[in-house]
Amino acid sequence: MSYQQLTEGKRYQIAALIAQGLRPSEVARIIHVHRSTIYRELRRNRLEKQYDPARAHALTQQRRRSSAKYRVPQDTIDFVDLTLSLEWSPEQISGVSHQVGMPVSHEWIYQYIAADKARGGKFYKRLRQGRKRYRKGVNSKRSVIPNPRSIEDRPAVVETRERFGDWEVDTVLGKHGTGALVTLAERKSRMYLVKRVDAKRAADVRVAVIEMLKPYATQVHTITADNGSEFVEHEKIAEELGAEFFFAHPYSSWERGLNENFNGLLRQYIPKGVDMRTISDEFVLWVERRLNLRPRKCLGFKQPEAVFRELVQAA
Repeated sequence: MSYQQLTEGKRYQIAALIAQGLRPSEVARIIHVHRSTIYRELRRNRLEKQYDPARAHALTQQRRRSSAKYRVPQDTIDFVDLTLSLEWSPEQISGVSHQVGMPVSHEWIYQYIAADKARGGKFYKRLRQGRKRYRKGVNSKRSVIPNPRSIEDRPAVVETRERFGDWEVDTVLGKHGTGALVTLAERKSRMYLVKRVDAKRAADVRVAVIEMLKPYATQVHTITADNGSEFVEHEKIAEELGAEFFFAHPYSSWERGLNENFNGLLRQYIPKGVDMRTISDEFVLWVERRLNLRPRKCLGFKQPEAVFRELVQAA
């Protein structure tokens, strides 16, 4: 549905429909606007739970006259509202806005979020919050990994990200004893794959990695992991996929920075300490796709899913 600025007549329609007890989403469908337009209109212009269309229109006109930013078109503001609801960052929104002909700076978006918060809005909660990264303790016990190959032996082309098919792998733990997530990130496309396992056992991790990468086996050249015991069956993974398996230096998470970054984003939806038994496979897939549909600055604000699909077809 195309975005449009509300007219005074539309506001009287909104008031009449709200008075009949209709929900904002139903009002939006009837007057042919996006539901976010109705929610925003009520949030901005309803006073003491009452919506007066004449007053609402007057308030809108006053804001436009008094604000130095009133020249930002309403369809651009609607676009910002929609993408904030999808948890895109201001920089991601700004990058895509220029591509779709509704340019707005990320500085303006931050100011817009701050103003929304001052009015009691909730957009600020959509911003990514800094989280402490999990770091395996220095004294933690590790199983001896058979025949490990160091990241120092990894082909130089992997570091440059010029080649499609070089992956990073990791695990994300839930509440103790409730399971884990196996995560994979492809370095060139920034595609991210996630699969839930019942436990962080080497056999479970091996099966999960093979299941996720088997459909793209011809595009799997290398896999890089940390030194966790869950990767002791790396040779079986490499053999099944026809790939080379490498290990980063101990306590050097930056050597698998892409996967670490994605795992941080994953925590927005699946917080640390959550009982993995309460997380369905369908929800995991939903989170995976939501992250892969976020535009990435390093990809020219393209979506990892689209870039990955193009590279698979071209391979």
